Amino acid sequence: MRKLPPAVVGITFLSGGQSEEHASRNLNAINKFDNGGRKPWALSFSYGRALQASVLKAWQGKQENVKAAQNELQKRAYANHMACLGQYDGKIEGASAGDSLFVANHQY
Repeated sequence: MRKLPPAVVGITFLSGGQSEEHASRNLNAINKFDNGGRKPWALSFSYGRALQASVLKAWQGKQENVKAAQNELQKRAYANHMACLGQYDGKIEGASAGDSLFVANHQY
């Protein structure tokens, strides 16, 4: 982190196939890092699978599961909000929170 110029406005952390929980914990750990002062840039997240896995598992494409899916999204969003503050305690479980989201040879 010592080589990142202060002119950089922000850093976006990608989950890279980590489980939802692992991605949140890693984002939290990075934001908790204290180098003796405030970071000159914001560290946020841009998750696909690590934000959607529990939502999609809860929803299953069924109208009657919409509320459960919304609850899962709210939990993951809150977990990552707290991780951005370096205050995530790891106590938010989702339907797929611990599932590996790694896909071999994934291409974007």
